[in-house]
Amino acid sequence: MILFRYFSRRFLITFGSTFAVFLLLNGFIDLVEQGRRFARTEAGFAQILGLTLLNLPQALYQMLPLITVLSAIALFLGLSRSSELVVTRAAGRSALRAFLGPLLMTLMIGLVAVAVFNPIVAATLKEYEDRSSGLRQDPSSILAISDDGLWLRQGDADRQTVIRAEATNLDGTVLQDVTFITFTQAGGPVRRIEAATAQLVEGAWELTQAKAWPLSDGRVAEQWATTHPTLRIPSTLSADQIRDSFGTPSSIPIWDLPAFINRLEAAGFSALRHRVWFQMELAQPLFLCAMMLIAAGFTMRHQRGRRVGLLVLTAVILSFGLYFLRNFAQILGDNGQIPVALAAWAPPLAGIAASLGLLLHLEDG
Repeated sequence: MILFRYFSRRFLITFGSTFAVFLLLNGFIDLVEQGRRFARTEAGFAQILGLTLLNLPQALYQMLPLITVLSAIALFLGLSRSSELVVTRAAGRSALRAFLGPLLMTLMIGLVAVAVFNPIVAATLKEYEDRSSGLRQDPSSILAISDDGLWLRQGDADRQTVIRAEATNLDGTVLQDVTFITFTQAGGPVRRIEAATAQLVEGAWELTQAKAWPLSDGRVAEQWATTHPTLRIPSTLSADQIRDSFGTPSSIPIWDLPAFINRLEAAGFSALRHRVWFQMELAQPLFLCAMMLIAAGFTMRHQRGRRVGLLVLTAVILSFGLYFLRNFAQILGDNGQIPVALAAWAPPLAGIAASLGLLLHLEDG
């Protein structure tokens, strides 16, 4: 038990040191990048620093696999060079039990990252996107999904239009039971339109079975209401803008993601990308364990000389290979070419199985 605690403590110290190094490096690099990106805006140093701090958590979260594998390499190289693993084997303890403590610590780090760090990343990423959009003064075209249906907003220099629909198709270009309310820049409503369907075409919404009410000039709205078999309303939106308005799944906390997926599917959209992301987040602790085992497989042996550098390079290359395999599986899952569970869970489980096979072969023959 003492040996277990000792190796676990050593790994946590190494992981914390590596994480701190990446924190400082990413902080300085991103500070320069944010300054370059918003150089033509009126953003001051305080705003640039705030954007850097908001963007930093998501960058570190993406680097957790790399931090894990480098921490494991540093730990086991240090134990090998100090002959602590040799002493462990000589004392009759299997070297496989030496990495049990670091393995459990890696699993705990992954669980804490998904349960605690993930919501923090989602909150800071959303705030970063809001602030950066405000500094760039991007045109506002906002989409939201709620229990009341689908909400859209489009606008130009003169007017803003709020759109609400009960349901839609997969890409948001065909709305059903839709309502358009147009506002002036001063904030007052000027027109309301209800229609059975609205289809987004090039530069406009095409409405069918529409009824329009004027809401300005103090007129009685129902008295001046008009009906139209078809009606065309200019629009600055496109299918890509509607799809991108959801943001990335990483901007949604993992605790809120199941409810968001249900609302998304109830509105008629495809939630496949969000389902894949949710399962991959659940598999994140196992993926970190796979990274740690890959590093252990190539650095636990007592090696000296040039061979050490070759083994470390091999461990890093295989870790990156598993990382890119995971990303490739995510792309296939997002496109529906492989099942969601296979895309999320196959890479980490395959990495763990291959690493354990290598460790068993090296230690027990």
